[in-house]
Amino acid sequence: MSLAPPLRLPARFSPVLPVVAVVALLALPVHPGGEGGAGPADALSALVVGHCAVRLLRTRRRPLSRAAAVVLGLPVAGLAFAAMNAVSPGAGITGLGRYLQIFVLVPAAVLLLIADRRDFRLLAWSLVGLALWQGAVGVHQYLTRTGASYQGEDIRAVGTFGPTDVMGMATVVSLGLVCAVGLVLGRSSFRVRAAAAGCALALLLPLALSFSRGAWIATALTLTAQLVLAGARRALMVGAATVAAGVVLVGGFGLGTAMLQERIGSIAQVTDAPDQSVTDRYTMWAAAAGMWQARPLTGVGLKGFPEYRDGHASLALSSGGDTEGAGAAYRRQPLLSPHNMYLLALGEQGLIGLLGLVGGWLALLVCGLRGLRQVRAVGGPGLDCALVGCGLLIWQLVDFLYADIGGRSTVLTALCLGLAAWWSLLGAPGAATAESATVPTARGTVPGKATLR
Repeated sequence: MSLAPPLRLPARFSPVLPVVAVVALLALPVHPGGEGGAGPADALSALVVGHCAVRLLRTRRRPLSRAAAVVLGLPVAGLAFAAMNAVSPGAGITGLGRYLQIFVLVPAAVLLLIADRRDFRLLAWSLVGLALWQGAVGVHQYLTRTGASYQGEDIRAVGTFGPTDVMGMATVVSLGLVCAVGLVLGRSSFRVRAAAAGCALALLLPLALSFSRGAWIATALTLTAQLVLAGARRALMVGAATVAAGVVLVGGFGLGTAMLQERIGSIAQVTDAPDQSVTDRYTMWAAAAGMWQARPLTGVGLKGFPEYRDGHASLALSSGGDTEGAGAAYRRQPLLSPHNMYLLALGEQGLIGLLGLVGGWLALLVCGLRGLRQVRAVGGPGLDCALVGCGLLIWQLVDFLYADIGGRSTVLTALCLGLAAWWSLLGAPGAATAESATVPTARGTVPGKATLR
């Protein structure tokens, strides 16, 4: 009597699939008129952190190497001091939890759940897919005039994020574009690079229709950096294709509208004749700097900017910003942050907090660029991962000059930092060390270095 053959499970379930689910949840629409704060993706990201912790306990794997623990843990001391100096215990606990989620816990979980370059590419493609969906919704909003209000017309593309988070779609599309360009410039198969090139060209239109000057600047600088880092030949080829696509979009499809041209032109006028939104931003930047001057080392405490804003802001600051459209009624949205992550950290956390945050980011950037140079030198696989990881980090560092954390898209900041951390600390040549002890795979654990395919 023969025994029935045992059931065969799939060869490998990627451990990064829960992170992909976090990205997928950002495709869901928000309730019209909602506040645009933390959403289902944030809740799932907390579950991902718990899942990662349980997985580490089951596999008895050392959580992080010493280098990774130091780099990712740099912000903790400054955050702890700022939480103790908060205006209230509740504000301190809430702010500490949010900062730890975005800058420490979720990036560490993403770093640990990415087993190899195949997982990294899966997560990068999921960001591209989310960007295509949000971009399609944004283009539809522009064409049907159902977007957020912009200069009296409901044409601003905001995707499913609503008018209270006008930067949400611009952030998603920009990050997807950075991932797509990194995949194009890599050494993958022609079919993969052609698909990524098509996605990149498709994302240019919704990025333009977002009317987000900060996203435009951050994306342009990041794509330029990716082209330079990829090599002169690739830079010339992709640069020529981008210029051609811009000519077709603006000339052939008539996207050079007066509003779009005016918005582009206003980038050069932010010092000569700034509009009210730019004036408000300058005023809030000055207020954050004033808070830091009052308490240079520790700042005014987490969640303290709204409480101390009026005491340091000039009369040029307006009472708030107007939001309307995309299914929501008119409302006046208060200005609760300086829209500059560096100044927000400086004002609320002081020099201790700012140095912890920026020091960790710069360490990741240096390690990532060093790994990218090594990949280019040996000509081996992984150039696409290097360009995506470094590109996402560069985009975030530039965008933080015009934005800070807040809204449903903020969880993407944590995911991007996790991707950049994986490349810098594990994925780059020579980065994975024996300190990592064991690496979970579908068949159990493998001692020693991480598998990099």
